[in-house]
Amino acid sequence: MGITELLLISLGLAMDAFSVSVCKGLSMKKLNLKGGVITALFFGVFQALMPMIGYFLGSRFADFISSFSHWVSFGLLAVIGGKMMIEAVRGGDEEESGKEYSLDIKELFLLAVATSIDALAVGIVFAAEKTLFSHRSLS
Repeated sequence: MGITELLLISLGLAMDAFSVSVCKGLSMKKLNLKGGVITALFFGVFQALMPMIGYFLGSRFADFISSFSHWVSFGLLAVIGGKMMIEAVRGGDEEESGKEYSLDIKELFLLAVATSIDALAVGIVFAAEKTLFSHRSLS
């Protein structure tokens, strides 16, 4: 995998965190440097750490998970997609629309984790890919 592929993957992974952080910034009535820095640090640190955590977990359990990892990925994406469709049909976010943004550390933590789960999965895939290619070269 070359540098171009890595850059494209990183840009794709960062888009969800970028859009959530922009929406959080737009919901602030008064912009301040402290809020922006804290929000950026939460999302940036999680986007940087999750692929590394995924890689270490993936390299540790690659032999165990390689036989059914595609089914786990399918299941997770099906659950997330199903939940999104149910929320779209139900609606229910109207009460949130007028809410002013505040720096709630618990909310920032959950949003940072939620937007970097895909980065964790990419780290696991990179580890599994490395293990797969090293096993093929030994054969």
